[in-house]
Amino acid sequence: MSFLPAIAYWWLEENYPLRIALGVGLGLAVIEILIERIWLGHVHTISKFNFAIIMILGGLSLLGDDGLWFKLQPCFTGVLVAAFLFWQRARGKSTLFEMQETLGQKGVMSLEITMQLEKHMAFFMLGYGLMMVPIALRASTDTWLFFKTFGFYISSGLFFIFEVFYVRRFITAKNTK
Repeated sequence: MSFLPAIAYWWLEENYPLRIALGVGLGLAVIEILIERIWLGHVHTISKFNFAIIMILGGLSLLGDDGLWFKLQPCFTGVLVAAFLFWQRARGKSTLFEMQETLGQKGVMSLEITMQLEKHMAFFMLGYGLMMVPIALRASTDTWLFFKTFGFYISSGLFFIFEVFYVRRFITAKNTK
């Protein structure tokens, strides 16, 4: 999820003027989306969404000559993904369940379990997004890069480990009733 632009921005911000770091970061975001299009034959909706956020915030950073907007991308992504998942839940729909059906994986997880997972994912993404605000505002670009990349994957891994135990407990409790 936007590794290349973040890594390039981090390195270039340390060694070159901010405009170069932002320009290359934005250029790599374009290349990243083109690679996905060529490699997969299409671009995922979340990639389009993330790309749009990077372009808008990167553009604001260029206009203001301040990298803060670019660094706020994980915040906006986390909060907006959470809002979308909460909105889907309020409508009684599940994005993950619909994806299972689209991929021909009907019955892999029940709608009830998928809805619980999505609710937890929404809270996770909201928490992650909000956590990234003080990091973007106060922390170094090194710290921001860690939480934008590896920190996100580490925390996601921990989240999914928790979810495996939660789902197992949920299924066990349901089967003992």
